[in-house]
Amino acid sequence: MDAPAYPWLKSYPSNVKWDQTFEPKPLYHNIDQAVQRFPDRPALDFLDKKYTYAELGRLVARAAKGLQRIGVKKGTKVGLFLPNTPHFVICYYAVLKAGGTVVNFSPLYSEPEIRHQIEDSDTDVMVTLGLEVLYPKIKAMLGTSRLKKIVVGGIQDALPFPKNLLYPIVKKKDQAQVAWDDRHVRFKDLVKNDGAYQPVTIDPKEDIAVLQYTGGTTGSPKGAMLTHFNLWANTEQARAWFPTAKEGHERMMGVLPFFHVFAMTSVMNCAIRIGAEIIMIPRFELEAVMQIIPKKKPTIFHGVPTMYVAISGHKNAGTTDMTSIQGCISGGAPLPVEVKQKFEKATGGTLVEGYGLTESSPIACCNPIEGQNKAGSIGLPVPGTKIVITDREDPHKVLPYGERGELCIEGPQVMKGYWKNPEASAKTLMDGRLHTGDVALIDQDGYVFIVDRLKDMIAVGGFKVFPRNVEERIYEHKAVEECTVIGVPDDYHGEAVKAFVKLRTGMNATEKEIIDSIKGSLGKHELPREIEFRAQLPKTMIGKLSKKELVEEERKKYADKKKAKAGA
Repeated sequence: MDAPAYPWLKSYPSNVKWDQTFEPKPLYHNIDQAVQRFPDRPALDFLDKKYTYAELGRLVARAAKGLQRIGVKKGTKVGLFLPNTPHFVICYYAVLKAGGTVVNFSPLYSEPEIRHQIEDSDTDVMVTLGLEVLYPKIKAMLGTSRLKKIVVGGIQDALPFPKNLLYPIVKKKDQAQVAWDDRHVRFKDLVKNDGAYQPVTIDPKEDIAVLQYTGGTTGSPKGAMLTHFNLWANTEQARAWFPTAKEGHERMMGVLPFFHVFAMTSVMNCAIRIGAEIIMIPRFELEAVMQIIPKKKPTIFHGVPTMYVAISGHKNAGTTDMTSIQGCISGGAPLPVEVKQKFEKATGGTLVEGYGLTESSPIACCNPIEGQNKAGSIGLPVPGTKIVITDREDPHKVLPYGERGELCIEGPQVMKGYWKNPEASAKTLMDGRLHTGDVALIDQDGYVFIVDRLKDMIAVGGFKVFPRNVEERIYEHKAVEECTVIGVPDDYHGEAVKAFVKLRTGMNATEKEIIDSIKGSLGKHELPREIEFRAQLPKTMIGKLSKKELVEEERKKYADKKKAKAGA
């Protein structure tokens, strides 16, 4: 590689090598090496029940054999419809060892979204928990989709004594009535074997480890084909970026949902790569997290800006001992400078902003853990990654560094393509580069800055919301004539969903009525925070609904509000 051609090299951390290469390996090698190196170290801590790496390794092997017994073979798609519990980690690696492909399903999905993804991904087996908030949605898929079997776990099976006995009694109303038949498998039966699964030959560069659904750069969700090598390489890149991490000694806060690509790689896979203990938390609850930090003493806490806002703004932030936290990467949404500063002051640790996409497994850029962090920058390309800026009108034309254009990524973490969608793959992967849809520039020191978006996607606390999906649901209300959905600035979530609606002549509807009508078909994060009714919605010259004017109005309104607050 020609060093002078890459401006980021002048700013690169002295203890990180940029031009390193990564040997292709199956992703499950990650857990195999951790089991071999750290057998007696704690791997998981789930609500005070701890699993050593040796125990975790045995459960993964047994689950792999159990999956093969119910028909999972090379290429079989196995869905995970799970929160952060041991079942997720065990089944994730077990599917890979059995030769299958993991398909992550968000527990926030509505039934129509689950059904669409099952059909699109060819998912035949689903793993979930026997909880009222999860199981009924999956049960509804039997007979109405291609889904053939459901593996059902229980929270109580992953709890320590006496919580495992008390949970089914105390939380009885949360338990679902499972229709046990030959289409259902108990998780405890799945792992009731000797663990002698049949090894499957994997081609790391070709075989798909995970189908991770995303909206890509435009349109409806698509399955990004992430190979074993894509995810293995990205885990190694993240490890290289954190050279001060002590293998076999770190404790990783696992509160980001593992079904999300950011947490899957940066929390779960990276923690296992360095033999860290994952402090597993099913969901982010501020009061619980504020108690867990001083008790469990995590050393690494990757998250999204909303989490850092909540923690640093907590009434006890100044008196709670959070000094164990040493390093954190924020992703999923832009990290405001004031949030970074407040969190670092509260913990004494370092919080840096990173950037990535589902299509890049996801990490592509990050500010240095040790070194300069530029305000508003997403940092430098991680090892083995090249950032290229291309012309927005001619995507094949590469622009000189310093000019604005579309941010493109080259590296071993770039996906194989979109599942069963060669047309979308060809548009996103051109000339060996991943076209992100984000407009960026690289300054003279090699730091990358996102300056605009080519896509309409809304980032709500790290979750992606696609306006078209929300608009289609709102249009189903009989009183709605026109609808436009945009993202508006939000101090806590980064962005929030706002809908603008024009009602049909002579018809009426309230904000509550419309939101109530769409609750069953959208996830909570997709629901509009506000619906504004207007007599007319802005349109382009050809009569197409236009978002630009509404976005500008909301940005100005937000800026004026901040200005007034600062002057008060």
